[in-house]
Amino acid sequence: MQSGVDTGEIQRLYEVLPQLRNFFYIAQKIGEGTFSSVYVAYAKLKSGQEQLFALKHLVPTSHPSRITAELECLRAAGGEDNVISVKYCFRKNDHVVIVMPYMKHDNFMDVVHVLTFQEAKEYIFNLLKALRRIHSLGIVHRDVKPNNFLYNRQLKRYALVDFGLAQGTPQTKVDFLMEKEGSCSQSKRHTISGNIPRKVVPPPSAKHSVKRHWSHSQIKPGKHGKEEPTQRSVFGERNCNVNVAAVPEANAAEKVIASQTKEQSKLTEAPCRKSAAQKQVSVRNISGGVARNASSTSQDTLICECFGKGMVCNICCQREKQIAPRAGTPGFRAPEVLARSTYQTTAIDMWSAGVIFLSLLSGRFHFFNANDDLNALAQIIAIRGSRETSEGAKHYGKAVVCSKVIPAKNLKELCEGLRRVCLVPICGTESDAMRERNALQTKMIENQDAWCEGATPSTSSASTSQGSGFASFIDCFDFGHINMQGWDRVPDEAYHLLDRLLDMNPSTRITAEEAMTHPLFRGLV
Repeated sequence: MQSGVDTGEIQRLYEVLPQLRNFFYIAQKIGEGTFSSVYVAYAKLKSGQEQLFALKHLVPTSHPSRITAELECLRAAGGEDNVISVKYCFRKNDHVVIVMPYMKHDNFMDVVHVLTFQEAKEYIFNLLKALRRIHSLGIVHRDVKPNNFLYNRQLKRYALVDFGLAQGTPQTKVDFLMEKEGSCSQSKRHTISGNIPRKVVPPPSAKHSVKRHWSHSQIKPGKHGKEEPTQRSVFGERNCNVNVAAVPEANAAEKVIASQTKEQSKLTEAPCRKSAAQKQVSVRNISGGVARNASSTSQDTLICECFGKGMVCNICCQREKQIAPRAGTPGFRAPEVLARSTYQTTAIDMWSAGVIFLSLLSGRFHFFNANDDLNALAQIIAIRGSRETSEGAKHYGKAVVCSKVIPAKNLKELCEGLRRVCLVPICGTESDAMRERNALQTKMIENQDAWCEGATPSTSSASTSQGSGFASFIDCFDFGHINMQGWDRVPDEAYHLLDRLLDMNPSTRITAEEAMTHPLFRGLV
């Protein structure tokens, strides 16, 4: 059934691209994103049969190079190994419609809690197969998420879609994605402010995979014979990290998590020792420059409010940030993307696949849900640990500073605990049950060892009171009659693969090709 809005949009699409009427009957609109809208349409073949197609109408403001890049990616990689293919393309003036096979698919949010472990394993295996396909051609998807990996549970069909943000590696096999001689971006140089290494060099490895080691920068000789990075173009995007001179007064490591160093914490003692009028206090911003001093604004607006706390305050969020390509969807962006690193490789797709696998193993979707990059990075640190995050950041030329040590969580215990919460019987509507389960899961993530202190079951909800904690709360329920669908026998190999996918160091993060041969997938083809 078409809504009035859908009917109006379909008529406008016919008006801007009249040739569509000769081939398709557009049934309805099935999706909408920032850069496109998707419709399902019927087409009558020469055989007399009708076939369904998906019509992707790109917004008229889309950069021509991006449109060409998406088409080239589909042409080169599509039709094999779970990558969607392209059938036709229509254009009139600035309106472009890409025609692809339509695949009926399930909503990931509807199936994430009901999939068996075997189905979840097959899902991630087929996603890795698609990533292996595009990475082998030197294509980085840059927006891997469930909405872009279509899944038909009944037919066991899969399709990686939406290459609108895709980018090529320096070794790409897709012609249009190769670097063009004379590109304006090739003549621009950039330096990283602060005491960040001038050149990002991945640690030595026995496997120098094309799919693992590439960056947005190519190394060329500098003025003094030293190697300096050159900015690499990203379709229609401008990397603002160009011609940025390092500020001599700001030699401290760049902060990407909103936590204060010991030096900044001294600001809180300043009023006791000397007034703001007698001593101007400077605050460094995230790019290493000098922001403003206490004489021009109140002391309260200068002092960070999140030092030593598990939060990111508005002061830290408002500081100037180093800008770098940051494609992707919140919740699925890799740490190096959140940290504004220009060293972004095919590993960012592998991280996104890891987040999807984390949702499958835990039954929690969306797993990460933050409004900004700093809080998103803080959520990752809460799971992967502060030391691991700081060490990983060094390999892509960033410094992550945390106000306190946060240990990494045990992925197996975390996922098994969250998965069992999904089975807790809660009365009320499905939306109420989902809301309460999400609340319980959030408490567990915040404090894995002693979350939901004293939680006891209630006839109407899973309420909390003083008592013996989550373990006894779960023990109150009898799961013996529930079909665990294999989730009570998840092998350790699953969590080993999850750990490799969520490696904080992109240089050692597992590749799609390596992941396909992981012991977890023994017997799958």
